[in-house]
Amino acid sequence: MSNRQQRRQRSQQRLSAAQREQKHLDREHRKRWRLIVGGAVLAAVAAGVVVVVVTLSLTTSTPSGSASITTQPFAPGTQVTPATTAPPWAVPSDSGPYIAAAGLQVLGQEALAVHYHAHLDVIVNGSAVQVPAGIGMIMANGHEAGVTVLHTHDNSGVIHIESATNTPYTLGQFVTEWGVRLATGQLGGLTNSGGKALRVYVDGHLFNGNPASIVLRPHQEIALRYGSETATPKVPSTYKFPTGD
Repeated sequence: MSNRQQRRQRSQQRLSAAQREQKHLDREHRKRWRLIVGGAVLAAVAAGVVVVVVTLSLTTSTPSGSASITTQPFAPGTQVTPATTAPPWAVPSDSGPYIAAAGLQVLGQEALAVHYHAHLDVIVNGSAVQVPAGIGMIMANGHEAGVTVLHTHDNSGVIHIESATNTPYTLGQFVTEWGVRLATGQLGGLTNSGGKALRVYVDGHLFNGNPASIVLRPHQEIALRYGSETATPKVPSTYKFPTGD
């Protein structure tokens, strides 16, 4: 074999070896790429599952077009018999038993660790019923001698929630302090009868459960409306709280 043939053979061998090495590198590159892409797909799928779960959870807890209303069961104690008369309703002359029936205690002073406000409107046959000052208070000689975590300072309908702990309180507790019966289809002596009915609204949304179970929330607007069961009433959906409240 001539020198030229030997050089050509060695060159072909080197080329074949380089081609084999390149093919090997190409295979390794494709393998690594598949691993990277597969990992990315799995991550995307996992992220997609999380998003779907969170979205479904949110949709379930706050359906579109309705209010987010928290409730917990409440029934007044048997120490007293709340009023089942027509409005207006005054604060009980002896508030102590009604406060106890609401499951609350009289404090020597307001506790402000947790402090927020809700608002209550009571509308009967199209007219506002006053929510009086002094609900949730013990008075002695015309002066405040004690107060609960739920109380009113005036007749604006603003409910003051002032507590040492972040405990849920219900509308039923507040109305029990007021000395008025509140249940499904009943407010005082007003009941679902004679073509009239009690309708409950929270932030402008109709609430179909027991109004006594509604948990009070910051800047919540609650409307108890009694009137024609076939009417489509206009009820407030918000309340303009004073600056800082």
